[in-house]
Parts: sequence; structure tokens; C-alpha cells
Amino acid sequence: MNLPLPVTLLLSAGAGPGEGGYEIYLNRTGINTIDIPREKVLAEPGAGLVLKFLNRGAPIHITITSANASAFTDFFHENMYIVDEAVLSIPIRKDCGEGAFDLEIIAGYGAVKEALPVSVVSPQHTRLKVQEEYPLQPVAHGRPHLLMVAMGIGLILYCAWIYTDIAFLNIVAFIILIVGALFTWYRQR
Repeated sequence: MNLPLPVTLLLSAGAGPGEGGYEIYLNRTGINTIDIPREKVLAEPGAGLVLKFLNRGAPIHITITSANASAFTDFFHENMYIVDEAVLSIPIRKDCGEGAFDLEIIAGYGAVKEALPVSVVSPQHTRLKVQEEYPLQPVAHGRPHLLMVAMGIGLILYCAWIYTDIAFLNIVAFIILIVGALFTWYRQR
């Protein structure tokens, strides 16, 4: 069986960031634009670096090169024509040490070039530190919040206005609600 594409190029819709990949958007903010990930791109020795290219415009021709990656991978150069999306898997050597290399992504036949820094780190350095989670709901402190008191008074005055047709009650209810909201807004810590 003779494969028409190099071994490092895998065209599939899988392998997103949840599966160890990084998304790179093409043509998202303009013609021939390349939007690289904001987070730090990490790769482990012996694993593959998975890059998922997502095209948001017309089909595009890109070139991915790396001149300084020979200590970490055999990957050097890849030409890709991307209609919708494509996945590029770059194998990282098992016996390489920690360090970094750059992947250059070129679009528009050399008009646009982005550098994607890749850090090769050992698995114990890539584990996320567990942070203490804070409760999603506010903790009650024993007295009602001023906004809740203002809302209660405003609701009572509004209901009284509906039953008595005294316009002054409606105006006072509205003012109390606005003052309570503004006080809460400007008192935030």
C-alpha cells in the first residue's frame, strides 16, 4: 500500500485540544491570517505534538517548517492545502531532553508568517497543580444584602402603586431600586 501523504500528516477531524492537540485558526480574522494558540504549546518526549488547523475562509496553502527542531524531532518541513480542517502530528523523540524549538507557519506564499514556540518538557513538569476551588455561591454573613433590601422595599412600593394608583409610589420604588443597584455596583471589593 503506497500512501500519497507523508506519515506525519494525518487528515482527520479528531484530536482536538482535549486530546493533547492545539488549534490553529486560518483565515479567521482576515485573508491568509494565522491565529496561533495563546497558551503555551507543550510537548512530551516520546509523544506526538498534535496541531489542528481550522480554516474559516477560502481554501489555503500553508507551509510548516522548523529549522531548530532537529534535537527533538525528525520533522523539518510540511506543505498542506487546507479546505476546512486538517491535523498535523509531529512525533517527538523519546531520548530528547527538555528544551524548545520554533515552528514557522507560512501562508499566502510567504506574505504571512507566524512563529509557534514549542516547549519540550518531561511529563512531571506538565502536570497541572491543583488549586483550591472557591464556592460559586456567595457565603451568607447573617444580614441581608442592601440590594436585596432595596428590591424588597421597591417591590412593596410597586405593588402598593398598582393597587392605589398613587404615581408617587412608582417613582419612589424606581429610585430605591436604582440607588440600591448603584450602591452595590460601586461597593464591590
